[in-house]
Formats: sequence, C-alpha cells, structure tokens
Amino acid sequence: MDAELTLTVDGRQRTVTVDTRTTLLDALRERLGVNSPKKGCDHGQCGSCTVLLDGRRHLTCLALAVAHDGAEIVTAAGLEGKDGELEGGAGGLHPVQQAFLDHDGLQCGYCTPGQVCSAIGALDEAARGCPRHVTPDLGEDVEAGTLSDEEIRERMSGNLCRCGAYAGILAAVRESAGAQA
Repeated sequence: MDAELTLTVDGRQRTVTVDTRTTLLDALRERLGVNSPKKGCDHGQCGSCTVLLDGRRHLTCLALAVAHDGAEIVTAAGLEGKDGELEGGAGGLHPVQQAFLDHDGLQCGYCTPGQVCSAIGALDEAARGCPRHVTPDLGEDVEAGTLSDEEIRERMSGNLCRCGAYAGILAAVRESAGAQA
C-alpha cells in the first residue's frame, strides 16, 4: 500500500509517494535524492542516518516515513546558513560544522553528517536541561557550556566513527558547547 507524504527537507517542502513500510531514511535517499544522511547499519546502532527531525535528533533508519507526514527535517547539508549567516545574506557553515573542520573531527567523512546533526541535537538537549546518565546532579541545571568530556562522550555515544576520529569529534563538540579544553 502506498501513501503520499509531505516533508519539509532542508527548508524545501517536498511531496513523495512511498510504500507504507518505507523508512524515513530510504524515503530521503531513494525517493527524494537527499544523500546527506547515510545508511550505515540500518539497525539504529551507528548514527550515520541522524537528522534533526522537528528540531530533535533522530535516527531515520528506525522511523517509518508515514509516521512523519508533515515533519520538518534538517540534514547536515541543510545546516548551511543556519546560525552561520555571513554578511550579505550568504550562508556559511554552521558553527558545529566549522568546529568539526577546525578540529579534524572527520576522516573519511561517511559518519560526519550524522555526527554533526547528533552534536547539534545533544547540545540543544543539554541547553534545555535534559540530563543523561553521567550528568553529575540531576537537580542542577545542565548548561551546554559546562559539559565535561565524559558527558559529551556519553551524549554522542550513539554515533560511531569507524575511522576513529573521536578525539577531533570530542574537541569539536567541546568547542561548540563553549567548554574549556
């Protein structure tokens, strides 16, 4: 059975017809030609398919597309210009994307779009005060700028890098959080 969906992907409203069993990842990649989210494990274990779905990080390989009709999806490719406006209205890299470049938070680049979206989502969760397992005191407000390396690692633990660029990824997220090295 097919269903017609409307998704706003990277600021552009798109309509697509998919089988009701189609994952959001497959709808994005195979039907809409959006290649920023990657298919890594297809089981929600690697994080390479992470996007910002209605403002929160989400694994698209585990989501059925039909469940997200009307959703707003921002991929790493759609971050250009968001929070990184240059003079004259030209879009620049998002600060998290720039931090990944500055700190060599990538090697082959396959996982990078998911890592970047996950980092933005993790920092937003911290800024909203969402505690995680390693949060020191659940009664205290959690501020993005005060994240320890341990907390950053735990918040990013759902994203794997087969190349082992973790030191650069940690430094990039730390800088993006405003934390001290």
